[in-house]
Amino acid sequence: MMAFMAPPEPPILVVDDDPKIVALVRTYLERERYPVVTAADGHAALRAIEDHRPRLVVLDLMLPGLDGLAVIRRARALGETPILVLSARGSTGDRILGLSEGADDYLPKPFSPAELVVRVRTILRRTERPLAGALAPDEVLLCGDLVVDARRHEARIDGRPIPLSALELRLLATLLDADGRALTRDQLLDGIHGSGEGDVLDRAIDVYVKRLREKLGDDANAPRYVATVRGVGYRAAGRVERRRLEAAAR
Repeated sequence: MMAFMAPPEPPILVVDDDPKIVALVRTYLERERYPVVTAADGHAALRAIEDHRPRLVVLDLMLPGLDGLAVIRRARALGETPILVLSARGSTGDRILGLSEGADDYLPKPFSPAELVVRVRTILRRTERPLAGALAPDEVLLCGDLVVDARRHEARIDGRPIPLSALELRLLATLLDADGRALTRDQLLDGIHGSGEGDVLDRAIDVYVKRLREKLGDDANAPRYVATVRGVGYRAAGRVERRRLEAAAR
C-alpha cells in the first residue's frame, strides 16, 4: 500500500540583491524550519512568486531592474501573498508608502535577524488564523450589499468578490464584528495583528483603512461601509447583521 505523502509546504521568498543579506535571512528562517527560495532582482521575484506561490515574501525595496514598490504592486495583481518589506529606506514616509502600496509589515535595515523571524511568525499567524474571534466558520457578516464570508475567506459586494489582502479582510471583519461600536486604532491593530504583536506605525491603521476603502469603492465623506469617528477611530458605517450561511442564501 502506497504511503500518503503530504504536499510540500510553500516556501518563504527572500528578495535582495545583497547576497550577504540573503544568506543571513535564509539561515535564520531555515533554523525555524521554513523552506526558503531566493531572488536577486525584481523580475526574478515576480517569476518566483508565480512559480512557487510562496507563503510569504521578504522584500528589499532597492532592487535592480524593477524596484520593490513595483514588485508589490504587481504581486498584488497576482494574489494576496503576505509581504514583509526589509529595506534601508526606513523613514516614516518610506514606511507609510510601502504599507500603502500593499505591504503587510515594514522592517528597516539594519535589522535584528531574531526580530525578522518574529515578524514573519506574526504575519503568518495573523493571516492563517480565523477571520474574527466571534465569527463562526458558517457565519457571514452583512453591511448593506457587503458580505464578509468566513468560510470562503472573502468579501463580496452584490455577489462580486472584492480582492482584499488577508490584512484588509481581517480589518473589515473586525470593524463589522464590533456591531456598530467605534474602535480605536489600537483596538483595530490588535484585531488584525493580535494583541501585543508587531511594531506597527502609530498611524498605520489609517493607511490600511484608506487602502480598504479604495478597494470597496467607499467614500470617506459619504461612507457606506467604514466611517471615521473623529478623535476615536473607525466603525461600521451601516447596520451590521450576522447570519448563518443557509439563512444568508435565502
